[in-house]
Parts: sequence; structure tokens; C-alpha cells
Amino acid sequence: MKSAIITGASSGIGRATAETFLENGWRVGLIARRESMLQEVAQGCDNAVILPADVTDGNAMASAFEQFGEVDVLFNNAGMFGPSAPIDEVALDDWLQVLGVNLNGMFIAARLAFGAMRAHGRGGRIINNGSISAHSPRENSVCYTTTKHAITGLTKSLAVDGRPFDITAGQIDIGNAESAIVTDLKAANPDMHTMDVKNAAASVLHMAQLPAEANIPFMTIMATKMPYLGRG
Repeated sequence: MKSAIITGASSGIGRATAETFLENGWRVGLIARRESMLQEVAQGCDNAVILPADVTDGNAMASAFEQFGEVDVLFNNAGMFGPSAPIDEVALDDWLQVLGVNLNGMFIAARLAFGAMRAHGRGGRIINNGSISAHSPRENSVCYTTTKHAITGLTKSLAVDGRPFDITAGQIDIGNAESAIVTDLKAANPDMHTMDVKNAAASVLHMAQLPAEANIPFMTIMATKMPYLGRG
């Protein structure tokens, strides 16, 4: 049975992806802070492993990976949007919080997954959740956008450094999938075009199921009519 760890698995894209992997017979480690919500995801699934942890806590994350055991795929998903404001209205504490979750948290998870895959000697795959904002930002999104640009650098470094160990790395950039973040944005912009989050989950599964000889370094999936392509 193939195994995967998914961070931010309690809601949104992470939850939809966890449910998709579980339905397809994967053994799935569910990481998020809220254990009660992870229990909802795992309900009725013998192949689910609940691993409550904060992705910014290196010790808690190390314990979660150790408890889970060998891992074939990491979906490095946990993230937050942060304040929607011009940079001079963003509090330093808010900046540091977003940086901690979106960048430090992803580094911690990737570091642990890479080490586990290297140790068991079979290789593996790390899939980072980037964002359309890694290419084209929204207004007043300096915290989120900066961290997502950084994730692109993390993905490229992992892809290169993983080659000697058959560890592949790729990034999925998701635009306007119906999640808590997008729901909040849509409340302020009712005309926003969105898509079912299950489309994003299916794309992550596709990346995860590729043979070791193949990799998708970057995939973009988005709501068809969102204004990412074209000119204003």
C-alpha cells in the first residue's frame, strides 16, 4: 500500500486531497492542529493515521513522521493567507505568523520527508502547494505572495537535490478552489470565479501516482474564468 502524509489535512484543499487519497487505497497520515477535525476526515477509514501537530513545531512534526513510518509521498499543503492590507498596514507579528506557517512549516515537513525517503532508500515524491500568487499576486497580499514565491525556490531546490536519491519534487499552483481562504475572498468579491476543490485534489493524486521516472515540476489548475490569463 502506497503511503502519503498530508499537512493541513483538516479542511479545504488538504481535506479534499486526504479524502481522495483514502478513497484510492492509500495509507494517509493526516497532519493538522485540530484533532477533532482530523477524526472527521478519518472516520470509517482503516487506512487513515491521525497525527495532530502544528507544522511550525519541529519536535511535534518529527514525532508525527516517526509515528507514521515510511512515507512515499508528502503533500506539503498547510498554509494561511494572513492580513489583506498594504505593507505599511501589516503588523510585524502577522508577517512572522504567515512566514512561520507558509514557509517554515513547509521547510520542516519537506526536511522530514526528504530524510525519511532518503533513509528507506526507495525514493519518493514531495508535492508543494504553491499558488497562482507564486506567479501573479492579488492586491494587498504581500505576506501570502512572498511566501508562495519562496515555495517555488524550495520546490526547485528539492527537485535538484533529490535526484541522487530518486526523490522527486513538484509544485501545484491552485487558483480559486473552493476552500476557506477562497470563501473569505469570495465574500468580498461575489463575482469571483471558483471551482470545486475536488479538481485540485484529483490533480495532486495524479502527480503522486506518476512513476519515479516522471515528474511534473509545476502544474497550474484554476477556475476556467478567473482573470489569471489575459490583459486588463
